[in-house]
Amino acid sequence: MKVLAAAAVAFVALGTVAACGDSKDSGTGSDNGSAPAAKKNVKVGLAFDIGGRGDKSFNDSAAAGLDRVKSDLNLEVKDLAAVAGETENDKYSRLKLLCTSGYNPVIAVGFVYDGADAKNGPLARAAKDCPNTKFAIVDGGTQADNVADLTFAEEQGSYLVGVAAALKSKKGTVGFIGGCQVDLIKKFEAGFTAGAKATKPDIKVLSNYLSTPAEACKGFNDPAGGKTAASGMYDQGADIVYAAAGGSGTGVFEAAKDKKALAIGVDSDQYNTVTDASLKPVIMTSMLKRVDNAVFNFVKDFAAGNFKAGATVFDLKVDGVGYATSGGQVDDIKDKLDAAKADIVSGKVTVPTK
Repeated sequence: MKVLAAAAVAFVALGTVAACGDSKDSGTGSDNGSAPAAKKNVKVGLAFDIGGRGDKSFNDSAAAGLDRVKSDLNLEVKDLAAVAGETENDKYSRLKLLCTSGYNPVIAVGFVYDGADAKNGPLARAAKDCPNTKFAIVDGGTQADNVADLTFAEEQGSYLVGVAAALKSKKGTVGFIGGCQVDLIKKFEAGFTAGAKATKPDIKVLSNYLSTPAEACKGFNDPAGGKTAASGMYDQGADIVYAAAGGSGTGVFEAAKDKKALAIGVDSDQYNTVTDASLKPVIMTSMLKRVDNAVFNFVKDFAAGNFKAGATVFDLKVDGVGYATSGGQVDDIKDKLDAAKADIVSGKVTVPTK
């Protein structure tokens, strides 16, 4: 419980600890149909995945959504960071702390909050303990009457950047690096490979995962590991590497710079979020996963009195995923990428998830 000590002190200082599921925080809309911003008693809690704010990728996209909640909806927000190597009980305690401190809704960022068994994992336990609090999980599968699962068609966005990689590759070899060997990240790989091979059937796709669940998926926050893996792929002939590895992507970009090659970012538009400007030229595009929109829209709906338990999928039809054009390196193939998108949206192309 050392992980949560500092957070607990901060919450005591707030002096607003309330019973879990306080009726004032039920999320019911006002009678006059006023905008969500008028509902001042809504307090939004968010628990980050490993890497937290500053990962320039997945967590930062969630953070951007929470920041919009604060600025655009004028609601009180609180976020808590995860710590590398923490236990499932730490994750449960973080969610429970937000709940019992009067935050409703509470958003869990990342499948790690499902735990090894989604029926009895950190979020399932917190949702059971706080039945009147509404929860959301990004990329999760916990099923409960008070849990909304915000999921994405990552394979569709990855298909588009796979098309881009095949069109831009001069060597006929590209690479994929995943942060952790789990089904979710395999969706990224499946879509990327499908897009690349649909464009160039003979293209070679290298693949590498930085960690496994047994290693607590530490590969999402391992820039050094990302750099080593990417360097190996460039040495094997790849000239473009797609990294679906959270904070480890920075290491992939560094390897691309060293090898005078290109890379593809993920989740956020990493051309714009990377802190080292010298890395911008190697970021050809990024697969956009609009976690920010999912977080913002979930809270906006909740504040208006609308909550939907179960899965909501953010796909290409609703621009839940896509690709970035910052830097201009895919401007010359944008027509082809948009045509591929149209084929997916229309159902002409079904992108595999495995």
